Amino acid sequence: MGTTIEELESRRAEAKLGGGEKRIAAQHAKGRLTARERLSVLLDPGSFEEVDMFVEHNCADFGMETQKFPGDGVVTGSGTINGRLVYVFAQDFTVFGGSLSERHAQKICKVMDAAMKVGAPVIGLNDSGGARIQEGVASLGGYAEVFQRNVLASGVVPQISLIMGPCAGGAVYSPAMTDFIFMVKDSSYMFVTGPEVVKTVTNEVVTQEELGGAVTHTTKSGVADVAFENDIDALLATREFVDFLPLSNRHELPERPTEDPWDRREDSLDTLIPPSAATPYDMHELIRKVADEGDFFELMPAHAGNIIIGFCRIEGHTVGVVANQPMVLAGVLDIASSKKGARFVRFCDAFDIPILTFVDVPGFLPGTAQEHNGIIKNGAKLLFAYAEATVPKITVITRKAYGGAYDVMASKHLRGDLNYAWPTAEIAVMGAKGAVEIIFRGKTAEEIAEHTREYEERFANPFVAASKGFIDEVIMPHSTRRRVALGLRKLRDKRLENPWKKHDNIPL
Repeated sequence: MGTTIEELESRRAEAKLGGGEKRIAAQHAKGRLTARERLSVLLDPGSFEEVDMFVEHNCADFGMETQKFPGDGVVTGSGTINGRLVYVFAQDFTVFGGSLSERHAQKICKVMDAAMKVGAPVIGLNDSGGARIQEGVASLGGYAEVFQRNVLASGVVPQISLIMGPCAGGAVYSPAMTDFIFMVKDSSYMFVTGPEVVKTVTNEVVTQEELGGAVTHTTKSGVADVAFENDIDALLATREFVDFLPLSNRHELPERPTEDPWDRREDSLDTLIPPSAATPYDMHELIRKVADEGDFFELMPAHAGNIIIGFCRIEGHTVGVVANQPMVLAGVLDIASSKKGARFVRFCDAFDIPILTFVDVPGFLPGTAQEHNGIIKNGAKLLFAYAEATVPKITVITRKAYGGAYDVMASKHLRGDLNYAWPTAEIAVMGAKGAVEIIFRGKTAEEIAEHTREYEERFANPFVAASKGFIDEVIMPHSTRRRVALGLRKLRDKRLENPWKKHDNIPL
C-alpha cells in the first residue's frame, strides 16, 4: 500500500509540473502565470478540486506516442469564489503550447457538462496555440464539441472567458459565444487569421497586438469587455465580477450585506443637469450615487462610450444598468452602442437580473456610414432586447428622450414597469428647433425663433408624457435611489411570460 501512495504522490507532482521547469520559467519570463498559478489566484484558497489530472492524449502519429504529459495541456475542475461554486478550465501553455487535442477537449466538455447538471458558472482561462496539428481533424472535432456546449449552456449558466495568452483560429469561437470576455494587455490576443496570413492575402502589414490585442478588442471591435494590465488584475476582477451573477438561471441572485441606507438622499443630483441643453455631464456620477456604496462594475468601458453598461447593487441585490452617456457623441444611439446595449439587456433577462435604465438620448446617429452599415437592423437589436425582456425594468429619463430613441430606451410602451422622469426631462418627437423648422417651414428667422420658444415651453418637459400615462411619476433627482429601491422591492416577485415559441428571431 505504501508504494501505491508514493506512486500517486509522484504522479501528482509530475502532473503539477506541466511541461517542466524550463517551460514554466519561459511562461514567467513573458509576464504570465502558469495555469495552476492562475487558478490559485482566481479561486478561494484550498477550494480547487481537480479532475482528469492524469489524462493523456491518444495520438500515435508524428512521434507523438513518445511525448505524453499528464493532464494534456489543460487543468480542469471546480472550486469556489467567495464560497460559491464555479467550474473552471485553464489551458497550460507549457504543454504543447496549450494546443487542443481530442482528450484536451473532452476534459473541457466534462467540466461544462458538470456545470450544466448542477447549475454553476463556467470560467475558461484561454492560453493556447490553437488546434494540435498532429491530431488533424480529431482536434477540430474537439473544438466543435466545446462549441456545442457553449451554445447549450448559453442563458443557463454564466460563461466567462479570460484570454490570457494566444487564442487564434477556430479557438476564438468558443470565447465569442460566452457571455463575457476579459483580456490582458500586451499579453493576450484573439484573431481568426494571424498577421502572416493577413499579409499574404490582403498585403496588409499588421502586428499581433494591432490585429487582435486586448486594446484593439476592447476599443475598436467590441469583441472583449475589459482589458486588464496583467494576469493578477484580470483574475481578481473576475472574482469581484462573479459575485454579481447568479449561479444559473434557476438560482436566486446573490445578496450582499450593505450599510448604505436604501432611502439615502443625494442633493447633488438636483444640480447634475447643466442649465444649457447642449452641455454634457457625466452619467457615471448618477449611476454611482444611486448604487450601493458607489460600487459599479462597468463592462466595455472603452467601446461605444455613448452607452454605459454594467452591474451595481441596490439594497444588496444585483441590478443591470444601461445608461446613455452625454459625454460621448451627446449620448446618441448608433450601431456599436445598440449592439453593446442589446447583448447586455439579453444577458440580464436570461438570468433574471432587473434592468435599470437612465435615459438622455437625442436620437439615432445620422449619416451614410450608419445607414449603409445597418443602423436599422442594429438599432432594432436594442429595441427587440428591451421589448422581449420580462425582468423588472425601471427607467429614469434625466434629460432628452427624443424620437424613436425614446421608444427604444425601455419606454413604458415596451412593458417598462416603472418609468420615471426628472423635472429636466424633455420627451418629444425631436428637438424644438428641428420640429419648428418642419412645422413652420418657410417662416422668417424671427418667427422660427418665437415658435421654437413656444415649442420648448410646450414640449421640453416631462408633463405631456406624464399626462398620457407614459411616465408614471415626475420625481425629484435627489430621491432617485429611494424610488428605484422601492420599485425593485415591489417588483421582486414580478411574473411575466412571453407567448410560447421555440425561440425568437432577433434581428441579427
